[in-house]
Amino acid sequence: MATLTNNLIFKSPVSLSSHPKLLPLLSDASTLPFLPKIPSSRISTTPNHNRAPLIPRATAAPGAKKTEKKERVQRVHSIEEFDSALESAKERLVVVEYAASDSEESSQIYPFMVELSRSCSDVEFILVMGDESAKTKELLKREKVENVPHFSFYKSREKIHEEEGIGPDMLVGDVLYYGDSHSAVVQLHSVEDVQKLIEDHKVDHKLIVLDVGLKHCGPCVKVYPTVVKLSRQMESVVFARMNGDENESCMQFLRDMEVIQVPTFLFIRDGNIEGRYVGSGKGELIGEILRYQGVRVTY
Repeated sequence: MATLTNNLIFKSPVSLSSHPKLLPLLSDASTLPFLPKIPSSRISTTPNHNRAPLIPRATAAPGAKKTEKKERVQRVHSIEEFDSALESAKERLVVVEYAASDSEESSQIYPFMVELSRSCSDVEFILVMGDESAKTKELLKREKVENVPHFSFYKSREKIHEEEGIGPDMLVGDVLYYGDSHSAVVQLHSVEDVQKLIEDHKVDHKLIVLDVGLKHCGPCVKVYPTVVKLSRQMESVVFARMNGDENESCMQFLRDMEVIQVPTFLFIRDGNIEGRYVGSGKGELIGEILRYQGVRVTY
């Protein structure tokens, strides 16, 4: 879970009570489970000339057919190369793994980033080996990275999120959450966007499932891959998402809807809010959607 404080993530219950723009919505918030973390490693400052690198190169198994999708992880070696890569990415999401040659955790997570790079063509992936040279150490110092593996997410050269010691599931969730631009989930950026979506579906009477979260919210990231998957499988349901802290219009929507915990899922049909579900439980969310679709669900 995460509490939003100066854009950093802390392991504590998700509540909007600490957000300066949501102080009028103070309320007791129940806690939700947070994903377990892989232990992180400190970056060694000692030379590593006699150590074999643990970051593997992505190679096919013996006898396997070669795939047309190539590894798209760019390795950078200096601040200048790093800044140039961010500049070239423009508005696309950039995922950066800061690693070290003697970090077992780095070597374990890197193959998953390689696979993501092959399937996410609209996301850029960068690897920085923190103990490679004085130049890469200077880069980590500038970016305030002390432990590896460390993942940072950038858009338009701005760091929008960072994680330490995460596993494959959380990495995939982060990439989807911060880079999603083409799934069936409608991205809403204002109250007007919500109103238009509701008006568009008054004719077909479809159920709208609106996922309301915050930019830096662990449980929101955790459940979002489920939302994306459901949006592809349930054609009779419209899935949408809004980050409440994106701008003042979104924040006003949270106040109007009396959202005090995230993620909150609003179930809307024919312009009426029929109910809501608060939490990140995949089974519970699916059960609630089926219930509002008229399917009898027993727990």
